[in-house]
Amino acid sequence: MDGNYIMVFMTASTEEEAANIGHNVVKEGLAACCNIVTKIRSIYVWKDKLCDETEALCVFKTRAMLFDRLKKRIQELHSYEVPEIIAVDIKDGLDEYLGWIDSVTSRARTSRGRGHVIFAPKAKTRP
Repeated sequence: MDGNYIMVFMTASTEEEAANIGHNVVKEGLAACCNIVTKIRSIYVWKDKLCDETEALCVFKTRAMLFDRLKKRIQELHSYEVPEIIAVDIKDGLDEYLGWIDSVTSRARTSRGRGHVIFAPKAKTRP
């Protein structure tokens, strides 16, 4: 195992958008998996307006060396002008699970290939 694993948190406007992003980045090997937590409530300020929205939360598991590529790909697929993309280190974990992250993400392609976009993002309006 090469170490340096991270979890990346990202919110999306809908479960469908979260699933589209998750499918694409896992298929491309940029993350080993994507967990989607639906119907979270997010309260934030955007463009001087207090917002209270329902969103979906994605939790990706990957290697730190892939973060820049994962971040760029999420930005390409995301409908928000400024999406939440936050990485935190994984301090430790089950060796077999971390090894699985290595094996799945080692297939990350140098280009995206012919990935399908299941959800066409709407105009970027909020974070």
